[in-house]
Amino acid sequence: MDVKSLFATQRYAASKPAVDPGQTAQHSATERFTDTFKDFSATLAQSENIAKAAMTGGADPHALVQALAQTELAVEAAVTVRNKVVEAYQEILRMPV
Repeated sequence: MDVKSLFATQRYAASKPAVDPGQTAQHSATERFTDTFKDFSATLAQSENIAKAAMTGGADPHALVQALAQTELAVEAAVTVRNKVVEAYQEILRMPV
């Protein structure tokens, strides 16, 4: 595992608020995946809105830097997950039938 990828996923997970463990146990894997995708999309949309506001002078530069850092973490985490899925798929293809 790439150390940079590991740190990216850990930083992204740490930037999200903690949830009640009982709450996540009730959701299926599909629901959790959907919630994660919605959270990722919301992070990107929020950062885009802050960037637009910063271009027009309506946002604090500190908020822009913070939003861009959070977006970078989200994208790095998504790329790490994608790479792991591709790696697992390639490993399955190498298995003898």
